[in-house]
Amino acid sequence: MRISPNWLREFVDITVEDSRLAEDLTHAGIAVESIVGSGEKTIFEMEITTNRVDAMNHYGVARECSAIYDINLKPITPKLAQGNTQQFPVEIREPELCGRYTARAIRDIRIEKSPRYIAERLLIEDHHAINNVADATNYTLMELGHPTHAFDLDRLEGGKIVVRRAKAGEKLKTLDGVQRELTPDDLVIAAAARPVGLAGIMGGYDTMITADTHNVLIESAWFDPATVRRTARRLGMHTDASHRFERGADWAATTLACDRVAELVLATGGGKLAEYQDCIARNPTHGPIQFDSGEVRRILGLDIPDSEVSRILRRLGFGLERKGRSTSSPPSSSAEVYKVEIPTWRTDVEREIDLIEEVARIHGFNNFANTLPSFSGAVVEQPHERPQQKLRARLLALGYDEAISPTFISNSDSQRFSSAQAIALENPLSDETPLMRNSLLPGMLDMIACNFNRGTSDIRLFELGNVFDGTTQEVNQHRHACFSATGLLDVFSVMQTPRSSDFFDVKGDAENLLALFAIESVDFVAPASNYFHPGRSAKISVGRNVVGELGQLHPDIAAERKFKQDVWLAWLDLDRLYSVPLREPRYERLSRYPSIERDFSLLLDAGMSYERLRQAIAALGIPELRSIEAHELFRGGAVPEGKYSLLLRLTFQSWERTLRDDDVAGWSQQVIAAVNSLGGSLRV
Repeated sequence: MRISPNWLREFVDITVEDSRLAEDLTHAGIAVESIVGSGEKTIFEMEITTNRVDAMNHYGVARECSAIYDINLKPITPKLAQGNTQQFPVEIREPELCGRYTARAIRDIRIEKSPRYIAERLLIEDHHAINNVADATNYTLMELGHPTHAFDLDRLEGGKIVVRRAKAGEKLKTLDGVQRELTPDDLVIAAAARPVGLAGIMGGYDTMITADTHNVLIESAWFDPATVRRTARRLGMHTDASHRFERGADWAATTLACDRVAELVLATGGGKLAEYQDCIARNPTHGPIQFDSGEVRRILGLDIPDSEVSRILRRLGFGLERKGRSTSSPPSSSAEVYKVEIPTWRTDVEREIDLIEEVARIHGFNNFANTLPSFSGAVVEQPHERPQQKLRARLLALGYDEAISPTFISNSDSQRFSSAQAIALENPLSDETPLMRNSLLPGMLDMIACNFNRGTSDIRLFELGNVFDGTTQEVNQHRHACFSATGLLDVFSVMQTPRSSDFFDVKGDAENLLALFAIESVDFVAPASNYFHPGRSAKISVGRNVVGELGQLHPDIAAERKFKQDVWLAWLDLDRLYSVPLREPRYERLSRYPSIERDFSLLLDAGMSYERLRQAIAALGIPELRSIEAHELFRGGAVPEGKYSLLLRLTFQSWERTLRDDDVAGWSQQVIAAVNSLGGSLRV
C-alpha cells in the first residue's frame, strides 16, 4: 500500500525529514519498501504485514509515528449538525456473521465532482475520482482504514436493511457489472426482497450512486473475517474492503467511519442529515490482559524503564491500570503489574508476549546491544559434517548451484521414484503432497520445471537432504545427494564451444565426487531404475553395495512433465558413502627416471566393460604400472559386428632404475594375456 507523509503530518506534528521518517517506521516494523517522488508529492511504498490491518491506513501509521516520536495524535472528530432523530430500520439476522451495522441517511444531496484535494489523494492508491459520494467512501478508507459503502436510498426497496444469508440460487449483480450466483454460505446486505450488496466485499449495481441520486444511505459495519474470506475466494473477488475485513476490521470504528463519510458528503454535496441507526448484535473484542513489565527485561534482556514501557503502550492506544508491584523482579526494580485494555483496532494482540513485542519494536530493535547468548560446553562436529562439506564444495566447484526442495511429495511421485515405503503425514499441508519424501528426484524435477517455465534452459543444480521411509511408528531417515544437468555446458567459457550435457558429463561428475572417498573401485552397471532411460543410465556400485544411480530421465516422464530437452540426473546414498573414510592426500616423490608409454589396440566383445578390463590389468600387480587410460573407442568399419576397438595407453615407471625394453615387453605380454583371458585380442 502507499502512504503520503504529508497526510500523516495532518495527524502528528512530525519534524523529521521523510527519509528519516521512512527509516524509523521500518525499524518499528511498519516497513517502507521505497520512496517515490519528492516534496509534497512524496509517497511511501509500504509493506504492511497481514496481521497489522490497523496500520493499512494513514491514521493507523500516524498512530505509530505518535508512539515513535512521543508526539500527540490528533483525533478525528467529524463535525455534524444535529440531524433527524428517527431511526433507520436495520435488522441483523446473523449476529455471528455481522456484529455491528451503522447506517446514516442523507437527503437532498447533489452528485458532483470531488474537490481537487480529495481527487489528488485518491490517486495515491490509483483510485480515480468518480463522484463526491463514492470518493468520500474511498477517501475515508485510505484515511481511517475502515470500509464503508453508499447506497442510493431511493432504490432500496422497502426502505429497510436486512443482513442475512443468501438464499440458494439467489443472484446479485455487483458494482463491476458481473452477475453472481450466491449460496447460503454467503452473507448479503438485502433490501425488502433482494440482495443489494455482498457483505464486506462489494455493493450491488442496481443501488449504486448515479447522477440521478438525491438521497443516500451510508453503510459502515463489522463482518466475520472467515465468512468474507470464504465468499471472496469462491467468487474470485479481492477488493480493498475484503482485504481488510478478511484480516479483522475494527469493530468500534463503524460509527466514526460512517460520520466521516457523512461529513465529506455534506461538505461537497450539501444535503441534510436524516435517519440514523447503530445496530449492535455482538462485541467480538476480547477482554484485558495482565501484563508484568518485569517480563520485558527477562524476555528482551534489556532494561527499559517502566515509564518508557507505559508511554509506548499508551501512545499505541492501550489502556493501562496499575495493579501492584511486580513479584518477578528484584525489590529495587520499578516494574509494575498492569491490567491492559486492548484497543479494538489491535485484533493481533492477544497475550502478554504480544505487548512485549510492541514495546520492543517501538523502542527500536536497532537500539539493542549486540550480545551473544550464554553458552556452556563446546561445539560438537557431527561425524558426517566434514565429508558433507567436501561434497558440497566439490559440487559447487563443478558448476552446480545448491537448491532446496520441499520435504513433501505426492503419492504418484513416491511410488514412481522409490521402492521404499513412504510415510503419510497425519496433517498434510496440501492434499497434493501428503507424504514425506522417499526420494530427492521429484523435488529436483520440480525445480528444473520451475526454471524452464521462467526461460532458463542451462541448469546445473544439486541438493543435499534427507529422505524418509518406514512407518508412522518407526521412521527411518537417510542422507542423500541429488544433482542434475541439462542444457549447454561452458556457456560462459571463451576457451570452449558450448555443447549439450550428456551421460559422460554426469558420470564424470559422479566419479569426481566418489574420488573424495577412499574407494578402490567403482562399477557402473546398466541399466538403472525404470525412471531412467534404459539405454542411457547405470547403477553406481562400490563393492557389493549400490550407492546411487545416474542417467537420462526417461522420455515418457520427460514428456509428461513437458520437458523439451534432455535432463540428466544422479543420486547418491550418502549414508553408505560416509561409512567409507575420506581419501587423505599423501605425498609421493617424483621419480628421477623416465616413464615409458605403450599403446594397445584391442578388439573386445561389445559386452565387455572398460571397468572390467581395467580391473583385470590392475590385478596383474605390476609395481611399475602407473596408469591405465582409454584413449579411443571405435565401432563399425573394419571392426566386426558385435565387437569394438579400444586404444589403451599404459604408463610404466620405476623409482629405482631406468626401465629397459625387455622389462616393458614382459609386462606387455602379461597385459595381452589378461586381455585374451577376457575374450579380447590385439587388433591386427
